[in-house]
Formats: sequence, structure tokens, C-alpha cells
Amino acid sequence: MPYKTVKAALTDMFEDLSDQDFSRFYHKLLDRRIEPRIRRQRIEDKDRLDIADVMISTFTEAKVVHVVVEILRDIGCNQEAADLNEHSGHGGADGGDETTTKCQHFVDRHKVELIRRVSNIGPILDDLLDEDVIQQEVYEQIRALPTTQDKIRELYSGPLKASEACKDIFYESLQIHEKFLIDDLKDK
Repeated sequence: MPYKTVKAALTDMFEDLSDQDFSRFYHKLLDRRIEPRIRRQRIEDKDRLDIADVMISTFTEAKVVHVVVEILRDIGCNQEAADLNEHSGHGGADGGDETTTKCQHFVDRHKVELIRRVSNIGPILDDLLDEDVIQQEVYEQIRALPTTQDKIRELYSGPLKASEACKDIFYESLQIHEKFLIDDLKDK
């Protein structure tokens, strides 16, 4: 059963983490390279409840669960990530494909359509290079591919498998360079 608030779900999850896991979470949070970022001085010497408040104010209630789940998975706390998804109302115990689809990242849910319909791949590749999702060598290999569809497929077969953070950067770039396509896919 979902909690009444995201904050309640977060604080309970933080309290349930061992000191070692919480320490790993704390350091992974500080190491995040995607904006918005949390600076050390905002959470240094704070308790778990205060850190939850800072995270909610930084990422908003709508996005904080996604960020926390990503970090939990990165540090190997997969059960805690699944529990948080369930208890925060961002996932559920419905079983079945509907839950899986809701939990999937936007770029995974719409993979086929993105491969078919993205046309403005140049600036997207530039963004991925600038954000270190891909390195110069991979950038050049992808640019050399003959079609846009081949380029998108190559992104999915390599760099986008690395982490949720890479998918987030790809999604943000799509929102900028393929705004109408993304708006159309959001409606589906």
C-alpha cells in the first residue's frame, strides 16, 4: 500500500538502510554528475530526515523517487529500490506487464518509435558527447553509420545500457531536439 507522501516513503527507506549502505548512498548522491546536483555543504552533518528534505527540494517530489531508485540500484540495493517504487506509488505489486511498463524508462518504453522517428540525431550525439555518455571514438563510430535508425540502434546497444543516468541525459536531449516527437509519445 502506498504511503501518503513521498517524504514518508523516503524517510522510512533511509531508516531501513544499514549504516554502510546509507554511507554508500550518500557518497553516490554526491558523485551524481547530472543536474540538478546536491552539493556536499547542503547535506554534510545532516541526519537522514534532513537529507530526504534536501533531496525533495532539489529534485521535486515528482522526480526524487526516480533519482533515489537509480542510486539504490547503482549501489546494489535492488530490493530497497523495488520497495520504494511500490510504497511511493511509482510502481506496484500488480504483477503483469502494466507495472513493468510503468517502471521502465521513457526511452525504453518508446524504443521502437524513437528508432523509427528520431531525425535530428546530430545535436543529440553532441549532447551525449558533452555529457560523457559517449566518448569521442564512439561518437565518431556512430556518426559514420549510414542512417539515423542505425545510429539510434547503436546508442541502444551500447551507451544507453550503461545506466539510468545515461538514459536521462538522452531523454533530456530528445526533449530539446525532438520536442514534438517526445510530446507525441508522452500522449501514448
